[in-house]
Amino acid sequence: MSTSSTTLLNLNGQTALISGASGHIGQQIARTLAGAGAKLVLHGHKNRDAAEALARDIRQKGGEALVLMADLAQPEAAKTLVKGAQKEGFAPDVLVNNAARQDVVALSDMTETDWRTMFDTTLHSAFALTSAVCSALIKNGNPGAVVNIASIEGLAAAAGHAHYASAKAAILHFTRAAALEYGSHNIRINAVSPGLIDRPGLDSDWPDGVTRWKAKAPLGRLGTPGDVANAVLYLCSPMASWVSGENLIVDGGMLSGPNW
Repeated sequence: MSTSSTTLLNLNGQTALISGASGHIGQQIARTLAGAGAKLVLHGHKNRDAAEALARDIRQKGGEALVLMADLAQPEAAKTLVKGAQKEGFAPDVLVNNAARQDVVALSDMTETDWRTMFDTTLHSAFALTSAVCSALIKNGNPGAVVNIASIEGLAAAAGHAHYASAKAAILHFTRAAALEYGSHNIRINAVSPGLIDRPGLDSDWPDGVTRWKAKAPLGRLGTPGDVANAVLYLCSPMASWVSGENLIVDGGMLSGPNW
């Protein structure tokens, strides 16, 4: 008898650590994984109020959530974060590396600080958390799953995003390298590469870009945080039990044709 899809997408008994959980994509990933039964560790950096509000909302719906704040660009911060989660009974066996920044800076104007800050926030945090979570899983002999939030800009760069696109491209290769090395421990590592995801105010902040995207995207719309969260849930779940080292592109078909 085949297992039902509802069972395969069930995360009961799992604890998921989501970095950058206070952002609009991170919040939806958290709600989706909580809805699938996972306990949550919600990481935030500066916006504790948003992270705490998210945790309260999840608890009111019957879920369990722990908020931990950390600057993941700092040495040992990821290890301290994971140890703090373990101490509270929230040892993660699922990790979603969502923390990132997306500054727009022309390459000719970019400073070394701009470049390093982008890589510290986006790439270093993913490495450090993956290392900390996977070390704990291996020590205890437990399986696990990691999903790295990359971007289609890791495959097709956009102007003003040289540092962002480079960091996301590195995330994609890190995903494959980590899948290769952690696979023997039954730890799966995958990535999700979103296209342009809608957020409040995007139409007014970048009207030309939104119009061009909608005109070029085969599915004719922007993505939603839910589109990304659903892809993350699939890759975290038993439904993807033989999927590792892959990059799931969630862009409405944009990369199937000429760049926008």
